Amino acid sequence: MTETMTGGCQCGRVRYVASLADDEAYLCHCRMCQRAVGNVAAALKTLPKAHVRWERAPDYYASSPIARRGFCSACGTPLTFDYPDSPRMDLTVGSFDDPARFRPTHHFGAESRLRAWDDTRGLPETRSDEYAPLNARWEAAGGRPD
Repeated sequence: MTETMTGGCQCGRVRYVASLADDEAYLCHCRMCQRAVGNVAAALKTLPKAHVRWERAPDYYASSPIARRGFCSACGTPLTFDYPDSPRMDLTVGSFDDPARFRPTHHFGAESRLRAWDDTRGLPETRSDEYAPLNARWEAAGGRPD
């Protein structure tokens, strides 16, 4: 069964609606993805390009001679990875309005996987909504985070 989900960048300038057939996603550990998302891996959802409708399209960066990455030029949010000649693309899981739906099903680019980050169970946890210094900053700014 196909489900429609929405997503976009942090500032809201770039938005999309995607038709999804499943909740499968993956983690890419290649160095290009690590650099593109500024993290130890990129969480990505693969789907046909025809299943994504852009309310406002992203800007694109040719990250290599064979691939490009979509992003918001206003806030910098990484949004996509694709080969321009392919009918399929990846959307970043974190750009979905409700990323909790997805589950990782495999790893790619394992040669660059940073194993120290694989299992973080047992590390201390702090909730941002209970962190007084952060809440004080939001109150002083007259707002709250989404």
